[in-house]
Amino acid sequence: MSRDPIAETIASLMPKAKAELTELVAFKSVADFGQFPRSESEAAANWVADALRAEGFQDVALLDTPDGTQSVYGFLPGPEGAPTVLLYAHYDVQPPLDEAAWVTPPFELTERDGRWYGRGSADCKGGVIMHLLALRALKANGGVPVNVKVIVEGSEEQGTGGLERYAEEHPELLTADTIVIGDAGNFRVGLPTATSTLRGMTLVRVTVDTLEGNLHSGQFGGAAPDALAALVRALDSLRAEDGSTTVDGLTGDAVWDGLQYEEDDFRKDAKVLAGVELIGGGTVADRIWARPAVTVLGIDCPPVVGATPSVQAGARALISLRVPPGVDAAEATKLLQAHIESHTPWGARVRTEQIGQGQPFRADTTSPAYAAMAEAMSEAYPGQEMQYAGQGGSIPLCNTLSALYPRAEILLIGLSEPEAQIHAANESVSPEELERLSVAEALFLRKYAAR
Repeated sequence: MSRDPIAETIASLMPKAKAELTELVAFKSVADFGQFPRSESEAAANWVADALRAEGFQDVALLDTPDGTQSVYGFLPGPEGAPTVLLYAHYDVQPPLDEAAWVTPPFELTERDGRWYGRGSADCKGGVIMHLLALRALKANGGVPVNVKVIVEGSEEQGTGGLERYAEEHPELLTADTIVIGDAGNFRVGLPTATSTLRGMTLVRVTVDTLEGNLHSGQFGGAAPDALAALVRALDSLRAEDGSTTVDGLTGDAVWDGLQYEEDDFRKDAKVLAGVELIGGGTVADRIWARPAVTVLGIDCPPVVGATPSVQAGARALISLRVPPGVDAAEATKLLQAHIESHTPWGARVRTEQIGQGQPFRADTTSPAYAAMAEAMSEAYPGQEMQYAGQGGSIPLCNTLSALYPRAEILLIGLSEPEAQIHAANESVSPEELERLSVAEALFLRKYAAR
């Protein structure tokens, strides 16, 4: 790594960064208060607010957003006439899923094989620490050359749109010349990457009913319509023979013309079992960055253990549809609902309910901010040029900010490279990536101010 004073300062701050990330990861800040205590999220929000106050931020506030969660805001004034940069991250996390699958406890930051393990370590509590490191390094080396706004969301993982709606109701709050979203990731560890597109997302709950109550499968099976079987038929209609997503009226043949994702690398990153085929057609990059993808997230039906010989009267499923750039998420939702309703067999009663949505995003990579970030990345990662990649996931706030502030430049960087296994068991962050990306962000703020 370069011996630039910024890099030296951040290297010296890494033990503090680990201690702080340990504290932040310990909060079970899942914004699903039916599963996890609200107090855990509130404690995490207060931790972030205290950290901002300690760095001299003004107007630090816990924003009560319309979805019942809190986002944290702060403002750090820079030199007179300097541009304003908004730094984004989120402190809420995904549930740990099967805790038995974790090698170490999910809410205890644990170092193993050169990585730091814990839920949120990369997505996106590590992003909070990244922003703090960059600002501390600048303060120690001449000062922060821009006005800085920080917004740390409390419900990004739930897709409930609290911060988006709050921003729309208070459009002056987050206005900025450039916005750095610290919730993406490098294509590979050590390969500096800016994410230039995001797929959008819609969540739809499907309920199928066929009978007034469950029936004995011996006495009635074979003629009585099984709601679970009807649901399975409807869900199966969402995929072609090769596994491609098929939603009536939704195109699925777009191509990705940027950085490519080799199939062997993808199989390794996704931990695909030997002999199991990948699904879909086109390149891997086409499939995960440029085309729609449906996933059945869960089904309500009897578990195998304790199941009785019954024809099921009702069944439910939660479906996620990732929406590619260029497609309106609201229109995709309507198409998905219409598809499910038209493909549910036997006249079964079907209801579809949208419970979450986010629009896809495409950045302007020709902007001055991107040029400054490319220079900063090349210095933080000597010998490497910044690459542009897509991301299959969604960050709904991006489109809200783009609509509210059409002149603002939006950049996406972060710690969620493939080895991080975000949303899965044993999520982790590379401390080397945290260090280098913090250097890159600090250098970017300096270079951007100079422009």
